[in-house]
Amino acid sequence: MSLQISKDLLICCACGTQFDVTADKPLQACRICDDPRQYVPPQGQTWTTLASLHNKSSSSGETYKNSFQPFPNDPRIISISTSPKFGIGQRCILICTPSGNILWDLIAYLDQETVDFILARGGLKAIVISHPHYYTTHLDWAETFDCEVFLAREDEGWVCRREVVVAEQEEEALEGEGGRRKRGRKSRRRFIEGEEEVVVEGVKAIKVGGHFPGSLVLLWEEKLFIADSFLITPSGLYHVDRPAGTNSFVFMYSYPNMIPLAPAELHKMWQVLKKYEFASTHGAFAGMDIYDENVKARVLESMKIQVRAMGWTDVPLLQERLEYK
Repeated sequence: MSLQISKDLLICCACGTQFDVTADKPLQACRICDDPRQYVPPQGQTWTTLASLHNKSSSSGETYKNSFQPFPNDPRIISISTSPKFGIGQRCILICTPSGNILWDLIAYLDQETVDFILARGGLKAIVISHPHYYTTHLDWAETFDCEVFLAREDEGWVCRREVVVAEQEEEALEGEGGRRKRGRKSRRRFIEGEEEVVVEGVKAIKVGGHFPGSLVLLWEEKLFIADSFLITPSGLYHVDRPAGTNSFVFMYSYPNMIPLAPAELHKMWQVLKKYEFASTHGAFAGMDIYDENVKARVLESMKIQVRAMGWTDVPLLQERLEYK
């Protein structure tokens, strides 16, 4: 299986989103960055392409490449990130399950070395992307690995590339009819309509909303992959004998612009999350991992800390209870 990329389509340097526009006709703005949840860098809007990323070094003189870091306590889970940093700088996570490999979230940079690494571990059954900031080059990834990409239906309006589903010329026999018919290729994109979707056996995509209306988390073996549907805070990484009021997570409409979610949104998120059991959380960036049998209680605790800090004292979320084990 070889690399299948759209070499000359524009990619936003700030967020990594790929557009249906070639480099010779640059856009004036990136619709992902030109949104209250994101920002345009001080130097203004800049663009690149996958061809440029493959052929040129970064401003620091380093050549772009992806690195692969297995989780220390579970080699079935592997962080993949681009260095030097490109775009937002998030990681994607390869999850090797008995039912097939899932790639959680996405990065813009894709090269043959990355393809070979993933193929050596069995390829991909599916890609699941938490929210539009990480949609990046997902059609190129899906085409390369011949797999579906799961996205939330609520966020469909943020896709920045059209998908052309071309009818294949291959024919297949019509069983019992003595005839033949042409077979068309299905869409690579698969939109999640409800609150929960089983991606493969044992792996669930769960719609919590908040940051985006369709923001997703992924659950496998009591491991909750959260991207930045909610974000692990520095105090969440060392939480031994911490004083009351110390949070582990933060819940934001915009992270870079520091706009918090309202109490009602947090309560909606909790009403979804409380249905599931998890003993670890794994965030959007390297090192953002919490292993704690009480991590679910810490999510609720952090929601309450945020709500009280915003001045709310009588909202339904504050009536929710989950005791530490």
